Amino acid sequence: MAAWVLHVDLDQFIAAVEVLRNPSLAGKPVVVGGRGDPAERAVVATASYEAREFGVHSGIPLRLAAKRCPDAIFLPHDPPAYDAASAEVYAVLRSFDGVVVEALGWDEAFLGVTTDDPVAFARSVQAAVLSRTRLSCSVGIGDNKLRAKLATGFAKPAGVYTLTRDNWFAVMADRPTTALWGIGTKTGRKLAELGFTTVADLARADPEVLAARLGPRMGPWYRGLARGAGSAEVTATPWQAKSRSRETTFQSDLTDSRSIETEVVSLARRVAADVAEEGRLAARVAVKVRFVPFFTHTRSMTLPSPTDDVTRLTEAALAVLAKFDLDRPIRLLGVRAEF
Repeated sequence: MAAWVLHVDLDQFIAAVEVLRNPSLAGKPVVVGGRGDPAERAVVATASYEAREFGVHSGIPLRLAAKRCPDAIFLPHDPPAYDAASAEVYAVLRSFDGVVVEALGWDEAFLGVTTDDPVAFARSVQAAVLSRTRLSCSVGIGDNKLRAKLATGFAKPAGVYTLTRDNWFAVMADRPTTALWGIGTKTGRKLAELGFTTVADLARADPEVLAARLGPRMGPWYRGLARGAGSAEVTATPWQAKSRSRETTFQSDLTDSRSIETEVVSLARRVAADVAEEGRLAARVAVKVRFVPFFTHTRSMTLPSPTDDVTRLTEAALAVLAKFDLDRPIRLLGVRAEF
């Protein structure tokens, strides 16, 4: 028997939980976010597949979602309900003998499995999750975490897909570099400026060219991603959040510097309380500013030493805020402490 990595990803998790709570929502365009009022400033946390057909997806303003899908049903974000549903799913995953479960968040996990039939095992996981929680999931199978994670995208919804060294380039070669787990839009643009637009381009890239543009560590690492390289180690170490954050969307734009500073102080104090409750020390502080109409920028700084002190975290947040040119109205502010 061989060792495999499975990536289990719950399908439209938050929307699916809402449908379980109210079965009449099944088959309808459901959008979850904020307080569930599209007239207020908030963003989409998740959308059902029916809503996604209209171009509604996570992160867009609720008002835009309402324009794209006028018949959508808007619901408030309810984290305690999703916590409870997630716990039920993890209980199912951990019930399989000999399987190592590595939690990634509410709705996804890696499984370390030794089996001679990973597809059959994946389908048994799907069946167990569906039977005991009434939630469906997609499963990606790989010979490492990167390939398993990407395989899940081809499996959705409620399917199983295998991506390994054997079919990596056949599947991924012509896809854009941003299709890789770990390469976002900004990095994708930098790679395109160097002439690397596809996974195959990046896999053939000169490591020295990448290092010169993207850094001596990250440049070659991106080339490794394009070749499908990644860790196959799945660990059962309990998942811990990498950061704690708070943010506020304002129904009226902020334009006064004193008001902006007051809000950042308030957010920083709430984050400091979260950090203290977590029992860990923050090593970095970031501030997010969303300018009108919807331009979001983030700045951050590393602290001289890790801390959970409210005064030091607040002072750091204000120092980061000072890095911004606050020359436009602001619709959202956020503060994040990173561990």
